[in-house]
Amino acid sequence: MSVATDIQLVKPGSLDQIEAGPGSALIAGGTEIVPQLRDGLLRAETLVDISGLVPRGIDGTTIGAGTTLSEIEASASVPDALREACRLAASPQLRNMGTVGGNLLQSTRCHYWRLRYPCRLHGGDQCHAREGEHRESAIFANGFCASAHPSDVAAALVALGATVRTSRRELPVEALYQVPVPGDIRTTTLEPGEVLLELDVQAPDASIYLKAMDRKRFAFPLAGVAAVRRGGTTRVALAGVAPIPWLLEGPLEDATPLPGNAYKLEVASALVKRALATIAAR
Repeated sequence: MSVATDIQLVKPGSLDQIEAGPGSALIAGGTEIVPQLRDGLLRAETLVDISGLVPRGIDGTTIGAGTTLSEIEASASVPDALREACRLAASPQLRNMGTVGGNLLQSTRCHYWRLRYPCRLHGGDQCHAREGEHRESAIFANGFCASAHPSDVAAALVALGATVRTSRRELPVEALYQVPVPGDIRTTTLEPGEVLLELDVQAPDASIYLKAMDRKRFAFPLAGVAAVRRGGTTRVALAGVAPIPWLLEGPLEDATPLPGNAYKLEVASALVKRALATIAAR
């Protein structure tokens, strides 16, 4: 299936000129938006190219949202957890194109959502994964929607306690996300037309990102674990186990796995133990 050719591409001259409505979509690297347009998951009459407006590059602890994953991976000034998350996130071609801002805003890879079943994230009244195929689904916060957030990078940034500056505000990366609930099925707190601009990532004492996936490389996480030690505090965040990047604030046993994905709890537990032991030794 090809992307519709009657879509208008506009390049605003400033952030103030961005007009985002039901018929428009923001695009920078395009590795997320273009496949959704191709597959009919996203319908847009206008693509708003913001690649020239979003900061790109790394300056001390500041990372522009337009910086590619390969650029972050190659920077020695970036914490290990974030560099490793970028390296494991995608193929070299996608890492060269995909931006960190776009990676943070990835949609779920839930089969039912991708196949356009009338699930709750599509406005329906059923989570098909709960009763159907859910091997890759969430084991936390999965009562309303069992989709699993696919971003390795987001989990690393949550564990690092990073903050994000948008065109309207500044907030912790973890506050960028919300678990979908009845009446509000969004998975982010962004408003229409709000653009991610920069990340502030303070250096920790030690950090690591570990990932379990079906293929040896370049697959979405069945479970990913970012662990960060800063002073006397350790933060752990997980990818692929909840509808949003999951900050682990309680025991892993608080998970509520479905019959077909209980293995994720065992995998996540093993990765957490390994990650904590690694950063404790550094």
